[in-house]
Amino acid sequence: MTPALRGAAFALIVGMTPAPGLAEKADRDQPVNIEADRVTVDDRNKTHVFEGKVVLTQGSLVIRADRLVVTQDEEGFQSGVATAGAGGLATFRQKQEASEEIVEGEAERIEYDRRTDRARLFNRARVVSGGDEVRGHQIEYDAATEKFAATSQPTRSGQDGGDGRVRAIIQPKSGNNAGASAAQ
Repeated sequence: MTPALRGAAFALIVGMTPAPGLAEKADRDQPVNIEADRVTVDDRNKTHVFEGKVVLTQGSLVIRADRLVVTQDEEGFQSGVATAGAGGLATFRQKQEASEEIVEGEAERIEYDRRTDRARLFNRARVVSGGDEVRGHQIEYDAATEKFAATSQPTRSGQDGGDGRVRAIIQPKSGNNAGASAAQ
């Protein structure tokens, strides 16, 4: 699995500081722009709620959701939750550092907690990077430990057409055609 795929979930929410070496470094220095049909700001509780066709951009990062809630705790750590409307998916897309590779992901709900440096994608979660793909009920990335996990929700009798399994597609890496050379 590519490091970009493992770390993709980390760099996907609220334009907060991405994992080193994963997201485009220049993105961190770009302004965060958010468009929505409406916004509610609660300064006392340090909560911003963006609703209706929300589009967040910061450099090459683009997040689309029906609703985005950003909160900040007393110590200044931020967390965010991007959710989709009925039947839809919240999405993200970002160019990776030192390559032209694009990482894309989607889920019904995407959460990010800056305090713990964890990102989680829930329900119909999918992350694609360089032809590699992971699907599951939940995909989580812990930037502090650089651990990646995908789990699937067990289903009863294959409800919803699923069998309760995680799916991964891992492409062969270019330059590994030694077997082809040996065969000639």
